[in-house]
Amino acid sequence: MPRLTDPIELGSIHASNRMLMAPLTRGRATREAVPTAIMADYYRQRAASAGMIITEATGISRIGLGWPYAPGIWSDAQVEGWKHVTAAVHAEGGKIVSQLWHMGRVGHPEVNEGQPVSASATAAPGNAHTYSGNQPYEPARALEVDEIPALLDDYARAAENALTAGFDGIQLHAANGYLLDQFLRDNSNLRTDQYGGPIENRIRLLGEVVDRLVATIGADKVGVRLSPNGEVQGVNDSDPHALFAAAAKLLDEKGAAWLELREPRAGGTRGAPDVAPVHPVIRKAFSRPLILNADYKLEDGQAALDNGEADAITFGRLFLANPDLPRRLLEKLPLNPPRPDLFYTQGEEGYVDYPRWEEIGQPA
Repeated sequence: MPRLTDPIELGSIHASNRMLMAPLTRGRATREAVPTAIMADYYRQRAASAGMIITEATGISRIGLGWPYAPGIWSDAQVEGWKHVTAAVHAEGGKIVSQLWHMGRVGHPEVNEGQPVSASATAAPGNAHTYSGNQPYEPARALEVDEIPALLDDYARAAENALTAGFDGIQLHAANGYLLDQFLRDNSNLRTDQYGGPIENRIRLLGEVVDRLVATIGADKVGVRLSPNGEVQGVNDSDPHALFAAAAKLLDEKGAAWLELREPRAGGTRGAPDVAPVHPVIRKAFSRPLILNADYKLEDGQAALDNGEADAITFGRLFLANPDLPRRLLEKLPLNPPRPDLFYTQGEEGYVDYPRWEEIGQPA
């Protein structure tokens, strides 16, 4: 069986190891969603150690981006900002893909400058994170069928922009209760048209987006993220095993190069899952590399490879706090603890000031 230290081919990307950096929202862009210089530093610091970096979620349009100071990739200025990031990563020998994001109902007009859209006219539970503090989510309106071609155009433009910016590929964000996940699951998709009702209808938009991305930049540059088990941001499904097995089969047929799953596990930071693991049925339905995510460390990550459950592992908060994470795990070195109070603040603290092992002043 492969080791976490072995290389892997992810479509057109040759990853130097199977310890990948998960997408992590950080909020260091400008209010115009333009990447900043410290973002290039942040990704550069982790480029040589991660087999591949998946960027923080990146908006495909203003209406689709409802998180303060998160980056976008729909404008020329944003593309120019990302060029500095990709150049920094490639200078260190790293690989990086852009995670394309539409938040759907999980946004707020103060940030996305309009009424959120979703599969149906619903509101997310809880509060939105906005420039002026936490505010209740606004009700979303249902996306009209005749608006879907423009949505597909937004995804295609974002993918083209990603390659122009120097990314090695993209990941379609279809997880975590955002727009495509809102279409997938039956407690948020209440539609009665061709995009609602039975599973084959609810996965239709996911398939159409992947088709457009494949036609635009090639299947070998398209990865996807799903979050198959349990409630997330108010989105849930009555039969996740059937739903996500069908979604994975569809993605396999469409030619997606790799699939990453954010699937909470018992004892993890997101609490115990409320359904049995779904990744085993996805594994059977998807023939190309499968990547697992959620609170893995070295031993259980390697066990997932040994058991044939996964081909690679993405590490999130551990990579956030440890730019040299693979070395620390492999050599059993102490880890920098993440500082959650600084995850989404602006500036360098809690972002680019996590030291590498050799910078701590202790013998390696």
